[in-house]
Amino acid sequence: METSPQFRLIFAVLISSLIAFRSYKRKSLDLSGGIAGFLVMTIHFTAGFRYGALLLVFFLTSSKLTKVGEDKKRRVDVEFKEGGQRNWVQVLCNGGIASVLVVIACSLTGWQDKCLNSKQSETVTALIGGIIGHYACCNGDTWSSELGVLSDAQPRLITTLKPVKKGTNGGVTKAGLLAALAAGTTVGVTFLIFGFFTARCATDVAIKQLLVIPVSALAGLCGSLIDSVLGATIQFSGFCSVRNKVVGRPGPTVKKISGVDILDNNGVNFVSIFLISFLTSIASVYIF
Repeated sequence: METSPQFRLIFAVLISSLIAFRSYKRKSLDLSGGIAGFLVMTIHFTAGFRYGALLLVFFLTSSKLTKVGEDKKRRVDVEFKEGGQRNWVQVLCNGGIASVLVVIACSLTGWQDKCLNSKQSETVTALIGGIIGHYACCNGDTWSSELGVLSDAQPRLITTLKPVKKGTNGGVTKAGLLAALAAGTTVGVTFLIFGFFTARCATDVAIKQLLVIPVSALAGLCGSLIDSVLGATIQFSGFCSVRNKVVGRPGPTVKKISGVDILDNNGVNFVSIFLISFLTSIASVYIF
């Protein structure tokens, strides 16, 4: 199903406006997040419906999971916001790299969707692979965090495997890691299904696209693991005796649990997304 960039632009503006406004009203995004979300979503849908679908799967599932078990999360998360309200910084950290990649990829393909095929173009294959890795990582980290904190199991710090309090950066559970794997798989399945309608390729190349699912699943899991390692080492976690919660900043009433205060959560997310996008792009050239 081929569509012109002009048609996709009109569709992108309409659907992005609707979703951004709805998300703002439902407190999934604040005003700045709504504006940034509109821009990022418009870029994705204009570039191609498949890219827009990847963004929507990440955003809609993550927003939904953020609202699951809010009472329990409120007791654990010192930065808890009703509805998981995200601002422009969070939107760009989770969508900025992919926005750049989709624009470059589409400028090279004449704004047409392509299959992963390094024989045809290693550069385009690497860019598309990076986009898949980007959203597999985003989805994996979010699902892992949002579902892992609801687990009855006590998290363990990924660098030492010692038990830590819930909400500690770098703390992992089996449920959280399985959620990351499932999240990455979801991104891969979405890419594959939409590709049947938006991209044309030879039969042998089409069959090879099935490998997107395990690649994406692994990217989701590895993204969560890298995020956890970074969180345990270069992101501070401490227990505040006044607030009776794990906090992300040192203070006179805070006892250190792990990490040093170099990056905040947004910084950790950005670095892990960048690394997984890069690694997935390189892997895609060799796999496809």
